[in-house]
Amino acid sequence: MGNAPALRIFTLQPSSGVPIYLQLIQQVRRMVASGQLTPGTELPSVREVATEYTVNPTTISKAYSLLENEGLLLRNRGKPMTVAAGRRSNSSLSGRLKQVESQVDALVLAARQLELESTELCQFITRKMERTDD
Repeated sequence: MGNAPALRIFTLQPSSGVPIYLQLIQQVRRMVASGQLTPGTELPSVREVATEYTVNPTTISKAYSLLENEGLLLRNRGKPMTVAAGRRSNSSLSGRLKQVESQVDALVLAARQLELESTELCQFITRKMERTDD
């Protein structure tokens, strides 16, 4: 718990069309729901994330503040923000799947428009999920 926070815990993609602060919020929510970020886990500072991903610090600060308002993060004066206790409420499989439902809906629509078969899409997703070189 007292370890230095891992800087590369997020995958921020400025070109994705999704605002950076929203990417950050969604990723923290998902990692808390899955248990990857456990209560008490220290998050990298606003400055560290901004520098690591070449993003405006205000953007990171906004995401952290919104997550704090949700009760997902705790602000600790003079110390890194930490994951709040007792927030693994969406840890059931259905709760975690719910968090990717809108992305899946968009993917299914695109796949239908491209006339892809579900088996082809599932194999493609499986290959992507097995890759570890993100």
